[in-house]
Amino acid sequence: MAKQLHPSVEQFKSFVKEHPGLVKEVRKGNSSWQEHFEDWALFGEDDPKWDEYKSEEARALAEQKKPDEEGSKSSGEMLSVLLGSVKKMDAETIQKHLHSANEAITAIQGVLSQFQGSSSSQASSTNSSGPGLFSFRKD
Repeated sequence: MAKQLHPSVEQFKSFVKEHPGLVKEVRKGNSSWQEHFEDWALFGEDDPKWDEYKSEEARALAEQKKPDEEGSKSSGEMLSVLLGSVKKMDAETIQKHLHSANEAITAIQGVLSQFQGSSSSQASSTNSSGPGLFSFRKD
């Protein structure tokens, strides 16, 4: 009966099938499966580290996708998307959110000022009562 593998090990196995360079690297003795598994778990599948181990087909697909992703949104298109988003915003709703955020900040400032006021009065009372918990002497 075959032993069931952990799901992460199954995912790593499918990852290795897409990156045949890893098999060659381990067979040469330059690295171990444990090292590659730990790196895969830490860095993930999309890390540029794995590009050198990809199959030729996967590299070709990645190269085709790169220019499309980089050039798909120029600064003009980004600006139009931003302006479209601003047009869709409701000014009254934004004003309500800003007002509630302002009230929250004011409340937090009030609480902080109360703590600062009480801590400064406590500090002055402990300083006037004598030396603190520890006494320091000059040698």
